[in-house]
Amino acid sequence: MEMPVLECAVHWARPADDPEMRGYLDEAERARYDRFLRPEDRARFVTGRFLTRTVLSEATGRPPRELRFTTDCPHCGGTHGKPRLPGGDLDFSLSHSADRVVLVLVEGAEVGVDVEQESDRDIDRLAEMVLTAAEREDLAAMADRKRGFHAYWSRKEALLKATGHGLAAPMTDIHVSAPDSPAEVIAWNGKAAVAPVRLADLTPGPGYAASAAVLTDRPLKITESGVRY
Repeated sequence: MEMPVLECAVHWARPADDPEMRGYLDEAERARYDRFLRPEDRARFVTGRFLTRTVLSEATGRPPRELRFTTDCPHCGGTHGKPRLPGGDLDFSLSHSADRVVLVLVEGAEVGVDVEQESDRDIDRLAEMVLTAAEREDLAAMADRKRGFHAYWSRKEALLKATGHGLAAPMTDIHVSAPDSPAEVIAWNGKAAVAPVRLADLTPGPGYAASAAVLTDRPLKITESGVRY
């Protein structure tokens, strides 16, 4: 008997520091908005919060300005975890980089998302901090190593967001498939255990890498909407 498909809704937006969007921020979010020094950081922040509130409002039927989120860490109980919406079975994850903002929404499973703008940073040095030995070998054989490295990075970051480990778990403990292969977690060799997980590469457009991770063994149906690149 085949497992039922799990719907994974992906919403894309471009950053815009719009006064209407700022009207959706709560008091704590307004204070955080005011602390950003660069206009582009403010735009990404307010767009992410606006996108989150409007999409979740449509999904739950609750007014967007009345939505309140918790940030409890599932591992230590601290308040540094990813934002969650209490009182339901919806999970969401938000990420942004340069002029990309992405929100992923899933019902009935934990989700993480990451988008990365490809940059000319020192890939060899970062690969030692992020990739396993096998991944570094695969990366060395790629013609476009910049694209490959950021694909690896986004897959691992999405996974760590889904599990709630964040920076507490070393990326070098995680072995994912090569960038030109279907996305999957091959092994997690550290102390942290991971539930059954599905990885999926998203379509952020040229010059970016993006991935979603969902803690489930059900097949995923990915639907991407919003700004098309």
